[in-house]
Amino acid sequence: MKHARADFPKDFLFGVATSSYQIEGHGFGGAGRTQWDDFAATPGNVKNAENGAVAVDHYHRYPEDLDLVAAAGFDCYRFSTSWARVMPDGKTVNPEGLDFYDRLTDAMLERGIKPCATLYHWELPSPILDMGGWRNRDIAGWFADYTQALMGRIGDRMYSVAPINEPWCVAWLSHFMGYHAPGLRDIRATARAMHHVLLAHGRAIEVMRGLGMDNLGAVFNFEWADPADDSAEAAEKAALYDAIYNRWFLGGVFKGAYPEKVLEGLGPHMPDRWQDDMALISQPVDWCGLNYYTRKLIGPDGGPWPGVKEVEGPLPKTLMGWEIYPEGLYNFLTRTAREYTGDLPLIVTENGLASPDVVKNGKVDDPQRIAYLDAHLDKVRQAIAEGVPLKGYYIWSLLDNYEWACGYEQRFGLVHVDFETLERRPKASYHALAEKLRR
Repeated sequence: MKHARADFPKDFLFGVATSSYQIEGHGFGGAGRTQWDDFAATPGNVKNAENGAVAVDHYHRYPEDLDLVAAAGFDCYRFSTSWARVMPDGKTVNPEGLDFYDRLTDAMLERGIKPCATLYHWELPSPILDMGGWRNRDIAGWFADYTQALMGRIGDRMYSVAPINEPWCVAWLSHFMGYHAPGLRDIRATARAMHHVLLAHGRAIEVMRGLGMDNLGAVFNFEWADPADDSAEAAEKAALYDAIYNRWFLGGVFKGAYPEKVLEGLGPHMPDRWQDDMALISQPVDWCGLNYYTRKLIGPDGGPWPGVKEVEGPLPKTLMGWEIYPEGLYNFLTRTAREYTGDLPLIVTENGLASPDVVKNGKVDDPQRIAYLDAHLDKVRQAIAEGVPLKGYYIWSLLDNYEWACGYEQRFGLVHVDFETLERRPKASYHALAEKLRR
C-alpha cells in the first residue's frame, strides 16, 4: 500500500467494521430467531440456504478477533449489536445478550480500541416481523425500547453510536426489490418502511440523548448513479435512482424533507400524517457516515414507477460484479458536505470489496483489495485537501463472514476465515495496512 497514517490529519481515525448477524453466531447465547433465519429457510433466497446460526463464531472468539483489530493498529472497531440477541422476542430483555455486549465493550477498551456501535444491521426479530416489521409505525417505539435497554447498559462506554445501518437496504432492497429479508416486492410496504426506518432512527437518537450520550450519528449507503447513455430519458432515470437511493434518507435526516420526485411515486402509499414526524427525524446528529462501494449505470425500463433498470458498465468489477469507481466516493463526500451537512464531521463507515481469496502455502494474497483501498484512499485525501471535514475511514470488513443472500460465497475480510474450522488467517491486505498504520 502507498498510503500511510502520516499522510492524513493527526486526528484522522482508521477503523474496521463488522455486523452482528454476519459474524457472531446467532445460535449462541439465547439469541432469538431473526427475519434472516426465516428468509434463508425459504428455498431460493440465500446461496445454499445458509444462515448465521454459527457464522464465524465471534460470540466465543471475540478476544482473538479484537486482538487482530488492535495488532493492525486500527483506532476504531465499528460493530453492530443484535436486537434479536438483546430481545429475542423483540421486547423482553435477554440478560445473556446484554452480558455479551458488556464483555465485548470492555474487551475493546482493554485493547485501546474505540467502540463504535450500530444498533441495527438487519437482524429484525421474527416476532417483530410477525407484527408487520418496518411496515408498522409501532416499530419506532419498540426500537426505542431496545435502544434504552442496551445503551442503558453499555452507552457510557461507547465512542460513537448510529441507530441504523444502510436504511436503503432495510427499506427498498428488502421491501421493493425483495433481495433481502423479508423479501417483499410491495410499493405500499416500501413507502412505509422508507419512512418508519427514519422514524426509528429519530426515536433512538432521542433515547440516547436522554441517557446523556453524545457523538451520535447516522449511516447511509450510497451508489453513484450515471446515465447509461446520452438520452434525456436515461438522465431522468439516473436522477430518480439517485433520489431514491442517496437523497431520500439524507434529505429526511438533514433537511426534514423527502425528494419531490420520489414522493411522486411513494406519496400515495405513505403513512397518514407522515409529515408530522419530520422534526423528530431531522433532529441534530453529531456526524454522518457514508458506506460506499460502487456506481450504477441507469436507464429506463418502460415499466411502472420508478421504471429504472441497471445497465452493465465497462469498468473493472469486484467479485460481487460491482464496478470499481473511486471517483464516486469523492463525489459523495464533496456533495454531502456541500448540500446536506456543511461543517458536520463525515466518516467513511464502510468501504471494501469481495475478491477470490484462497490460501496458498499458508498465505492469502489479495492484491485486488490492496489496489481498491489505495484507490479509494486517494479520493479520501483529495476530499480532505479540498476542505471536506472527513474524520475517519473504516474498512469493510475485518473478517470473511456471512454475506447475506450470497451466503458464505463472497469474501470481504482483511482476515481469511476457514468456514469449516473457523481458523483466522490475516491476508496480505491486513499486513499491508498494519505496516502503514504504524507509519
